[in-house]
Amino acid sequence: MGTAEQDFSFRSIALPAILPTLAFSLGEGAIIPIIPVVANSLGASLAVAGLIASMIMLGELFGDIPSGWIVSRIGERTAMIYAALLSIVGLVTALLAPNPWVLGVGILAIGLSTAVFALARHAFMTSFVPRAYRARALSTLGGTFRFGYFVGPFISAAVIHLTGSTQSVFWVHIVGCATAAILLLVLRDPTEQLAVSRAPAVMREGEKLVADEAHGLFRSIWNSRAVLARLGTGAALIGAMRASRQVILPLWAVSIGIPDAQTALIIGAAGAVDFALFYASGQIMDRWGRLWSALPSMIGLGIGHLILAFTHDVPGAVAWFIAAAIFMSLANGVGSGILMTLGADLADPRDPAPFLGAWRFTGDAGSAAAPLAVSAVVAAASIAVASGVMGVVGLIGAGILLRYVPRFAPHRR
Repeated sequence: MGTAEQDFSFRSIALPAILPTLAFSLGEGAIIPIIPVVANSLGASLAVAGLIASMIMLGELFGDIPSGWIVSRIGERTAMIYAALLSIVGLVTALLAPNPWVLGVGILAIGLSTAVFALARHAFMTSFVPRAYRARALSTLGGTFRFGYFVGPFISAAVIHLTGSTQSVFWVHIVGCATAAILLLVLRDPTEQLAVSRAPAVMREGEKLVADEAHGLFRSIWNSRAVLARLGTGAALIGAMRASRQVILPLWAVSIGIPDAQTALIIGAAGAVDFALFYASGQIMDRWGRLWSALPSMIGLGIGHLILAFTHDVPGAVAWFIAAAIFMSLANGVGSGILMTLGADLADPRDPAPFLGAWRFTGDAGSAAAPLAVSAVVAAASIAVASGVMGVVGLIGAGILLRYVPRFAPHRR
């Protein structure tokens, strides 16, 4: 097979996953920084706004449980279409929400759909991209997701500026989900394109992978309790710090009075730094070991939170906010892909799926818990105290990673 034919095959198989993912990610990147802002505009306090923002991570955690079964039951492509439609239902609910609690229900539905969509697109690439191209395809898929988080906030800023309504940002994701569903329907099914025939009872590789991950999830967690109690705690704290960053930054902007559109622009500019480093992170891990990516990332996220904690009421608070946002994006970018890489390192190569399901659930549990913790501390004390607490958590996480990454995931030349 010639190079041109191979490239054509790769494009024809990968594009039905990459283009819909780009549309979906742009929409999600547009709304995530704005959710606490919308909640605040509907009358929510800072603490309640943080709670509403946490609903998307909580939805993803709950969605992790049935998503493998759903994808294996109805197929990768169909699961992505239905996930996009569920997200539209959640977005319309959020768009029309008369109060923060209805908004929270809509955001929870978006989180559930995101979990199914993310797992289905991974399974899709596993099924239809040949092994020779799979690494670059999955890397491109991950970069597409980060690109959406980079560009989405700029789209939000433009929409807020044009409409004068913060809630109108949900239209961006509605369009993104509708575009993703249409692309999945219009682009040729790889099963037909590759003339793949199979009995209905026979699963494709990606479907089997996600089914194996989901089957006996809690039993897999128990069986892997030794490593999850150690390095898994570090993984959960990585997820927690990343999720805290996504909630703290827009809440902080609200608390110091930054306009909505300007908030989106600042977070989008910081996202550019994050996006620019996703390839460099892989190079660091491959050349010097996993610890050299994980440790600077956690230390940086911890320090970034501590910077915010001490600069809320000082002169130039906006400048400090911008500096902290960029610094945390730099730290997050250095750690791009660390959770997936550590999970792959630790999984049994003969049967990796059960451990990978438990590992991903552990990381998502941290992502869901952190915004809830931030909201609770804001309610009990202040947003500055919440940021300081998360900064300390980040430094503790760095210590856990320093202790256990060399033991459980040593770098091998």
